[in-house]
Order: sequence, then structure tokens, then C-alpha cells
Amino acid sequence: MTKEEKAKYVDDLAVQLAENNIIYLADTAELTVEVINNLRRRAFNSNVSLRVVKNTLLEKAMEKVEGKDFGNLKDTLSGATSIMFSEHANVPAKLMKEFRKKNDKPILKGAYIDASVYIGDNQLEALSNLKSKEELLGEIIGLLQSPAKNVVSGLKGAGGKIAGILKTLEERA
Repeated sequence: MTKEEKAKYVDDLAVQLAENNIIYLADTAELTVEVINNLRRRAFNSNVSLRVVKNTLLEKAMEKVEGKDFGNLKDTLSGATSIMFSEHANVPAKLMKEFRKKNDKPILKGAYIDASVYIGDNQLEALSNLKSKEELLGEIIGLLQSPAKNVVSGLKGAGGKIAGILKTLEERA
């Protein structure tokens, strides 16, 4: 790779880092071509962008990005590194967990999710349990609607009872 190609690669990677708020770094060393292609296919089907990166170029790209603090993610850059970009915070973690049922890797090195940094493979379970923005909004709306539904149902029930009592009293008179 020439110097110009490296500079262009770093610039392109810096743009991707700046545009994405969900970034996973994984160790995919020692995976065969067949296995890594299978992982790529699964990632593609899950709308996750996966690419193998050179650590030094990724570190330079991280330094170029303004407004994001990648914290200790730079310390995880050793060995083979694959980077994953996604629109949903838990999808890459679920993909990695599912893929590891039959393979030893990928191993989570770290993740950057909406300004939070997660380091180490021990974070994989917590990351896979994160809820998406849509799921959280759905739960909040459900919680907000629940008391209103109870009040409406109570009024309907009570209204029916009051009407029944009034009708019975009217018939007696």
C-alpha cells in the first residue's frame, strides 16, 4: 500500500467512525477464509458492516475523528482486528454470540456505543441484552398507556354499574 493509499484509507475509515455511533472491534485471528466469509455473510444479512482493519491505520483514523472519545479502545488494538458498524447496538453482539456456538472466535475486543466504551469479551453478554431505541420507546409508550387504560376501563366499568343501579332504581319507583 502506498503512502497515498494509506492516507485515503485512514480518511475513509475516519469518516466511517465519525458517522457511526455503534462500533465493535473483534479479534478474528486464525479464522480460515471459509469461516471468515461465513461470518461476513451473516453480518451482511444482519445489516452489519464488517471489515478487517490494520491496527495502526485504525488508530490514526480514531485520532482524526473529532467529537468522539474512544477511550481505552486504542489499547485493544493488537493482533488481527475486525471492525463492525451497525445501526442497532445489540445486533453485532448477538451475531458474535451466535457465531461462537460453532467457532472459538470472534472475540470482542471492545465496543463504542453512543459515547460509551465497553472493553473486553466479558461485556458481550451485557451488550447482547441491550435494547434498541425502538424497543425502549415501545416499552415507555406501553408503560405510559397502561395507567390510562386502567382509568378508562375503570370508568367504563363504573359507568356501567352506575347506569345499571339507576335503571334498577327507576324500575322500582
